[in-house]
Amino acid sequence: MSNFLQFLVPNVTSMLLQTFVLTILAFMFILLFKWSSFLTNRNTKKNSPPSPPKLPIIGNLHQLGLQPHRSLETLAQRHGPLMLLHFGSEPVLVVSSADAAQEIMKTQDLNFANRPKSSMFDKLLYNYKDVSMAPYGEYWRQMKSILVLHLLSNKRVKSFHYVREEETSLMIEKIKQCYDSSTSVNLSEVFAKLTNDVVCRVALGKKYGEGEGGRKFKELLGEFVELLGVISVGDYIPWLSWVNLVNGLDARAEKVAKQLDDFLEGVIEEHLNFEKKEGHDHVLGDFMDVLFWIQKENVIGFPIDRVSIKALILDAFAAGTDTTYTVLDWAMTELLRHPKIMKNVQNEVREIIGNKKDITEYDLDKMHYLKAIIKETLRVHPPIPLLVPRKSIQDAKVHGYDIAADTQVIINAWTIGRDPTLWDEPEEFQPERFLTSSVDFKGHDFQFIPFGAGRRGCPGISFSITTIELVLANLVHNFDWTLPGRARGEDLDMTESTGITIHRKFPLMTIATPYSG
Repeated sequence: MSNFLQFLVPNVTSMLLQTFVLTILAFMFILLFKWSSFLTNRNTKKNSPPSPPKLPIIGNLHQLGLQPHRSLETLAQRHGPLMLLHFGSEPVLVVSSADAAQEIMKTQDLNFANRPKSSMFDKLLYNYKDVSMAPYGEYWRQMKSILVLHLLSNKRVKSFHYVREEETSLMIEKIKQCYDSSTSVNLSEVFAKLTNDVVCRVALGKKYGEGEGGRKFKELLGEFVELLGVISVGDYIPWLSWVNLVNGLDARAEKVAKQLDDFLEGVIEEHLNFEKKEGHDHVLGDFMDVLFWIQKENVIGFPIDRVSIKALILDAFAAGTDTTYTVLDWAMTELLRHPKIMKNVQNEVREIIGNKKDITEYDLDKMHYLKAIIKETLRVHPPIPLLVPRKSIQDAKVHGYDIAADTQVIINAWTIGRDPTLWDEPEEFQPERFLTSSVDFKGHDFQFIPFGAGRRGCPGISFSITTIELVLANLVHNFDWTLPGRARGEDLDMTESTGITIHRKFPLMTIATPYSG
């Protein structure tokens, strides 16, 4: 119990913890009989999925731990690929098999297209005005159409190739400077800066990562993404919502939301003033230019307001920076752990590039082994291992089980990607498995769904993967890589962070030696 409390409210004082314990114990003894009786009677009326034992009041929350994707896999091994948990009073269906995921995200996609409410998302994403967490309905459909047709189409993604290429070239030069000064390279930091700079230029028209202001902006974005992954006890046990007031979580979220809103307001005013001054048509400019053009011309026949524009821009940051940099970080980690695979991909890239100075996206199309490495990284290290939760709209039957309306659904993509019935030697990093397989990550093959699938699948796959391919190809082409202190790859610390996106817990420190050809 004490571990559970520390997980929920790590900053509460000792006195408040004691008060909280006494409150929980009191309610446990008072409600134990009624709670158990209620759940037993309800479950006998319906054919519910198997459930692990739960505690009064908190249900199965104490079983999540700090690595929920791993904890839920362990529970699924005992109770099955469809498992019903209770987070407080909230029923939660955990899906841990490809066929069950297909049932949710394809066969019954419409019924499971909603999103659960979250106090953090409410505060940080303009009361669900973004695409990722907006309730299923007309507003969500219109906002997604803007993203897909006007911002993230293949044509638009290709139009930003110069941004990716320029920022990648700057990254390569910075790494070379580290070699000249005999310093190690913090690749985690390099990747975070590169993806932030690319998204800033594409979404806002220029970089905001330089100087003291840039440092604060990156810290703000980091805190924003961290808060998106916080489990708020009040979402599941409403009468404990006061905990977020006591531990400062609500105040912290409101502060971050206010600071981000102030920043976006400043960027918007800068855009609008420039447009008035220059009198130019910015349809082919950055994301924000396109959004204001859509608003002005009423292109989609659906009005979008200033708040919706800011929410869409925040979506771009949340999805375009954190996940992309995470995949790059894990890909280079695995290459350093597997020198033979590193050598194979270097040979492929260097043979294709030859004596050319720059790598183009046409060159990337020929790099099949590089693409296989990225796929294998996504299988072993999906950036959001539990995907973004869904919620059922109506009662449903899934594999013979009764699923009530308003049931939250968690799909464990991490477990599915390691299912031994679907993958040979699933714990091993083997890119070769994808060289002879047509299985892809675009949402059609449900044994491999790092970006989700169906209506609520990630619309930014092309933007992210194109950046990852270009950056990784440049890194293995331009440098030979080792670890500081002559450490071996198998000694790398693989500890994961906590949160909605799973990073390396510790920065990836490396030694880069320029390749002379």
